[in-house]
Amino acid sequence: MIEVVAVIGTGVIGSGWIARLLQHGYTVRAFDPTPNYQIGLTQRIDQAISALERAGLAKQIDRNNLTLCETLADACYPADWIQENGPENLEIKHSIHREIEAAAKSTAIIASSSSGLLPTDIQKVYEKPERLIIGHPFNPVYLLPLVEIVGGEGTSSGVIEFAKEFYKRLNMHPLHVRKEIEGYLSDRLQEALWREILHLVNDDIATTEELDDAIIYGPGLRWAIMGTCLTFHLAGGESGMKHMLEQFGPALKLPWTKLEAPELTNELIDKMVEGTKQQAGNQDIVELEQLRDDCLVEIMQALNKFQVGAGKLTTPRETS
Repeated sequence: MIEVVAVIGTGVIGSGWIARLLQHGYTVRAFDPTPNYQIGLTQRIDQAISALERAGLAKQIDRNNLTLCETLADACYPADWIQENGPENLEIKHSIHREIEAAAKSTAIIASSSSGLLPTDIQKVYEKPERLIIGHPFNPVYLLPLVEIVGGEGTSSGVIEFAKEFYKRLNMHPLHVRKEIEGYLSDRLQEALWREILHLVNDDIATTEELDDAIIYGPGLRWAIMGTCLTFHLAGGESGMKHMLEQFGPALKLPWTKLEAPELTNELIDKMVEGTKQQAGNQDIVELEQLRDDCLVEIMQALNKFQVGAGKLTTPRETS
């Protein structure tokens, strides 16, 4: 039974976790080593709750359920679940997790929000590695329901199953990555698209805005409903994926993509920065984040009508 959750690291991801946990009635104890972290955290929580209120999902939020702690040990010692959100650096992760294991009670489950490190590597500092998993969410955590669960060589199958049920209680879609692999699943797919974008910009074939338009007005709308595989299944007509592969399979031999990333020269970096700056126009990051949140809420609520994709997870759960 999870009642108290510790959130270690309260940046964009950590604060997102806190908002989602508060939304579902959990007691949260937070810590971040950054001086005066409470100021930035409060601002991010305000923004998240505002989005949840617009979605009608903030009725159960009680800010009194959040305690801002002065030390990592203070945050961890009473927690049943610990969600770590430190930098994506194995040496730093090891330092954080040594402290977590020393402070946590023996029954606590520990999850890292890492976006690509192998849990087996993180587990090397643990005396009880069976309770460590990867619980990789997506930004903004308080709205997007996907969380990838990855176990290491020492992780027990019982902890994996327990994690699935816990994340489901947060109205999330837990996706078990059954084989340990760097980058897990979603980020590997995003990375392939990202590398191709860098090549197209680097070769002066398209601007960042043109490439984003190529997703926004086309496949992006389909991906919210069916993803890539099922969408391509439909492309084959009545014969489905088989016909699609027969018809378009030969194109896989054509030089349509360059999956090896180009060198990140200063020139390419400048192109990427300038392109996205022009796209943003006069909108700052906070305004763009609010626009993103508002659009995500509307899309997810529209999908809820048809009970498809993330729309299935927008109906508030009753807490027992």
